[in-house]
Amino acid sequence: MTGRDAARPWAAPAALAALSALAMASGCQSLRGAHHPHRGPLVQAPVSCADFTISIYFEADSAALTPEARALISASADRTRGCTVTGINVVGLADEPGAPAANLAISKHRADAVIAALHRRGFNNLAFQTVAAGSAGAETGAGQAKPERRRADVAFHLAAKPPVVK
Repeated sequence: MTGRDAARPWAAPAALAALSALAMASGCQSLRGAHHPHRGPLVQAPVSCADFTISIYFEADSAALTPEARALISASADRTRGCTVTGINVVGLADEPGAPAANLAISKHRADAVIAALHRRGFNNLAFQTVAAGSAGAETGAGQAKPERRRADVAFHLAAKPPVVK
């Protein structure tokens, strides 16, 4: 504390208590359980059903989902609640090192692992669009390897659910 407040360390708590007492005396109360005849019901913000993309990363030479990848898939499934999932695109990718056929195979296994996890999260009645890109595009135009290509990119396509007529 500095200046005037240092001489009166009790001032801030006392002022807060006075404001609380004033609010209670003027009829202000908590919204929990309170009935306010002049107020309408609380309105919740609508669910956002915008498309989004996630990237699931893998260890080198692996198509096994990490705990972080499973958590991201779970969080993504939660994010789609309240929306209609119109489609999911999965693109499996691989790093540049290695034989092109092996890179293509591992990128397909990565995409398949993500789709299996999505099925376990309840995405069963969808036609998934899957691409195994292998190491295609893993180098820049200057011949430099692009980092972090051990992944699968997952695009969720969403639409708002039609209103329920009662």
